[in-house]
Amino acid sequence: MELMLRRPPGRVMATLLDWVGVPFSLQTPESPLAGGEVAGVTVNATTILKISAVWACARLISETIATLPLSVYERTPSGKRIADSHRLQFVIHDQPNPDSTAALFWEAMVAAMLLRGCGRAEKLMLGERVVGLVFLDPRRLTSYWRNGVKVWRYTEESGLQREIPGSRIFSIPGFSIDGRNGASVVSYGCQVFGAALAADSAATTTWEKGLQKTTWWKYPNVLKPHQRSEAREAIEQLAGAQNSGKPVILEAGMEVGTIGIDPKDAQLLESRSFSVEEICRWFRVPPFMVGHTQTSTSWGTGIEQQMIGFLIFTLAPWLRRIEQQINKDLLLPAEKSRFYSKFAVEGLLRADSAARATFYGAMVNNGIYTRDEVRELEDREPMGGNAEVLTVQTAMAPLDSIGTEAISDAGQARNALLNWLKQE
Repeated sequence: MELMLRRPPGRVMATLLDWVGVPFSLQTPESPLAGGEVAGVTVNATTILKISAVWACARLISETIATLPLSVYERTPSGKRIADSHRLQFVIHDQPNPDSTAALFWEAMVAAMLLRGCGRAEKLMLGERVVGLVFLDPRRLTSYWRNGVKVWRYTEESGLQREIPGSRIFSIPGFSIDGRNGASVVSYGCQVFGAALAADSAATTTWEKGLQKTTWWKYPNVLKPHQRSEAREAIEQLAGAQNSGKPVILEAGMEVGTIGIDPKDAQLLESRSFSVEEICRWFRVPPFMVGHTQTSTSWGTGIEQQMIGFLIFTLAPWLRRIEQQINKDLLLPAEKSRFYSKFAVEGLLRADSAARATFYGAMVNNGIYTRDEVRELEDREPMGGNAEVLTVQTAMAPLDSIGTEAISDAGQARNALLNWLKQE
């Protein structure tokens, strides 16, 4: 038997529970118990994913971040470069563990951050070095205190439970209020998600009943039990959307009427549309990006402007949290001044060839990228030679020769002028 506590017990109580062998867990914000019941429906991290807007917002953010290249960079005297030989490069960029790819791992981590307030993984260690990461399903992860020390317990898919020391837990909190723990969207948005679930449930029931209100059937006399059962069975055979339009025979003075509110009067469709907009506010996602096109966007008309707005206002905070947490918890103290992790947000342009070409053209023409660096970003072999040289728009000349060429041209013009004057 395990006790579920809302707050950590005192030292005496923790010692007593440990002595008698009774484990206890904390009802943390990421716990499946977080949430509640609103409008007659249960709200938790599992049920809210049945709302299409929640599913779309969570997928949009987590899948977008998971597809962005994440690498370990090294600071060098000449600038920065990707640290291909660093142990973390393969872990965070390609494969964090033998059973998962980097895209799947970061997708699950970001989804846990979005819905439960924190994403957690187990560090695979080789001495003091992190050589792998394994995602921990929040539904099977609990924490409890033993002699004042927080210990994590994880239940494998096979049902086997094991303890994980706190030093082996890699945590990335989401939006935080106390500066340590991420705030659970399920807990704070319980009312909004509950209303959306209730609206979906009401809409489903309405369609099942053929868009009809509750119907009453009145007989002039009291029916016997077997007559009542037979009448109910006959009525149920005529109910439902699949029986709409079929003729109905009323017998023995039966009367029919309806009670309740018409779906149109209840503004069922309007309430569901409003729920989509409310959910998008919670996730800070423009409604049009999840297929809600009833309202127009005030962003630019081009996909590049839309991506820039989505990157700045929605993705940037999540990217920053992940980068800083990797630098803090996965790098050794001696490595932090030399190495750091960073997302390559240019990956958002991979699906737009026109925007990508414009970006590359500006970077090359202004002497920021070389042609070989652009070819590398496009997964093409380097050409070498002049393709390795930085150029600018002016005659596409190498940067280090612009000044010398200008001086040479001026000298040639001066000599030509002197020769002409001598001939005159």
